[in-house]
Amino acid sequence: MAEHAVITEEMVDDVKRRLGVTITPTTPFFNTEASRDTIRHFTDAVGDPNPLYRDEDYAKDPRHGTIIAPPCFLYSVCWATGRVGFPGIHAWNSGSDWEWFQPMRLGDRFTYTMTLTDLKEKRSEMAGRVFIEYMRIDYRNQREELVATCTGWSVRAERRASGERGKYKAIEKGQYTREQLETIWDDYDREEIRGATPRYWEAVNVGDELTPVVKGPLTLRDLVTWVMGAGSPYMRAHRFALEYERRHPSLAMIDSQTGQIDVPELVHMEETRAQEIGIPGAYDYGCQRSSWLGHVLTNWMGDDGFLKKFYMELRRFNVVGDTTWCKGKVTRKYVENGESLVDVEVWAENQRGEITAPGRAVVRLPSKQPA
Repeated sequence: MAEHAVITEEMVDDVKRRLGVTITPTTPFFNTEASRDTIRHFTDAVGDPNPLYRDEDYAKDPRHGTIIAPPCFLYSVCWATGRVGFPGIHAWNSGSDWEWFQPMRLGDRFTYTMTLTDLKEKRSEMAGRVFIEYMRIDYRNQREELVATCTGWSVRAERRASGERGKYKAIEKGQYTREQLETIWDDYDREEIRGATPRYWEAVNVGDELTPVVKGPLTLRDLVTWVMGAGSPYMRAHRFALEYERRHPSLAMIDSQTGQIDVPELVHMEETRAQEIGIPGAYDYGCQRSSWLGHVLTNWMGDDGFLKKFYMELRRFNVVGDTTWCKGKVTRKYVENGESLVDVEVWAENQRGEITAPGRAVVRLPSKQPA
């Protein structure tokens, strides 16, 4: 059965044959256009109230002229994760490395190409023999201009092996007193959107801390809302679901407790499915947590800033009930090729004090000095 599939040399050879091959998908992943609705749905999914992404009157200023989409909106065009071959083998999104070249404005339409760039084998404490696939996505607009590129990677591991090892079974579900919840709610109220007030490069100092953005406690509602705004490669309904499963029978994952056959993505929504692969409960999407870190960066840089690069790794699981604080600090400021740049360290930290997703970014800020 697919849910008990093991990694074979034939699987490995099949994936290696695809290295360096660029494909242009003919069926959209999810969004194809930055419309008022798609941008709003995505920012709803992230929990980002920035009026630059929502309010047409606000966004009509000379800097932009229209609503723009947040940088991580492109996750809703195509997830940047390595998921090639390895039928029946589970995939964990494990990180992404972005570079943006221009903003995405209302009405922009997108296409993308996918290139498998690398395949690495390693031993895992959680799942034994595993492979890491690296996939580069190049996103272009309706003018064929390169908008952004992202290399994402996923760990491919046997479902049974990861479930039997149970490295993460000891994670205890988050429990909160009313007082602790009110502290989290207070942190929501402290969120600061820089917005139309420029954050000038000259006013930034190494060591400056970004105002944290809190997400959680994570609920099933948050996960469903993420799929509503960012899409999914597997979540289809009724006839479309059956037709997809018939075309891709190796995706089938059987819940040993219920006997139900469904797509592996339900590990993000059903505890028994997550427990099949050694996680104590449903957990967030990697692209979702990446977008949270993108949120704290765009909050800090303001409307005049531009996120040039963003790298992040997913180190630990973020299960339902966990609370995440997205934090950051300035590590360097410099001028390069006439641009006033700042390096920022960012990270996601849970209520246990564990850093679940470290990252780093390069932000271009406005300068009071002419270039």
